[in-house]
Amino acid sequence: MSLKEELEGRIPEKELDKLPNRFDVIGDIAIVSVPEGMGRYNADIALAIMNRMQSIKVVLNKVSKLDGDRRVADLEIIAGDRTETIHREFGFAYRIDLKQAFFNGRLSFERKRIASLVKTGEDVLVPFSGVGTFAIPASAAGARVVAVEMNSDACKVLVQNCRLNKVEGNIQIINADANCIPKMLKMEFDRAIIPTPYGMDHFLQSISSLVKTGGYVHFYTFKPKEQIPGLIDEYENMGFEVQFHRRCGNVAPGISRWVFDLKK
Repeated sequence: MSLKEELEGRIPEKELDKLPNRFDVIGDIAIVSVPEGMGRYNADIALAIMNRMQSIKVVLNKVSKLDGDRRVADLEIIAGDRTETIHREFGFAYRIDLKQAFFNGRLSFERKRIASLVKTGEDVLVPFSGVGTFAIPASAAGARVVAVEMNSDACKVLVQNCRLNKVEGNIQIINADANCIPKMLKMEFDRAIIPTPYGMDHFLQSISSLVKTGGYVHFYTFKPKEQIPGLIDEYENMGFEVQFHRRCGNVAPGISRWVFDLKK
């Protein structure tokens, strides 16, 4: 039974049509986007979610989109009493306070896929590292990882998550703006994993300058499908071999997140 079916009879049909039928699950927390003006149904929506998934203990309403340098959304508690949880995927555990740091639960397959490509002994750069969801699996695969994150709260949690996953010896954490990376780091990397925020494609050029010839860049961007052939041509003209690309889910009408595996 879908969320909307669960709520039939409790919310008028014309209001129910406005409600998204999906929600994100991070640890034991569900995040839903309740449309403006439907706040009076928050308790019903939270109860319906918790009835569908017995593991859910907290329901948050995403009031605003990601905002500011810290890349965190405004979240309202509509069931439960906290915003912190431990999220587990593919053998790793991540402690996260969703009011303090960004976390995308929809990229779990990508995190596993990229980690499977990392080789023991590689030097790997991860800008926008957040709480460590790309950095920690790469480190566990045997890489020496440099993780760069601007949000100091996320960096503190990343330290905890390195200990939690027993990889603290293989990760160097830098609390800094990714724009500073080319001037700040004087080394070359075998691989860069760049989960780029929306509208920041310029980081491909600046960060890939630190990747060795023959090294790899895993670059995430947000584009409509019809732009992808032109983007592949653009990357090839920049000196990359596009080895693989795939869509990683929709983020807005007509706009999807895409990943490109690029060999320099």
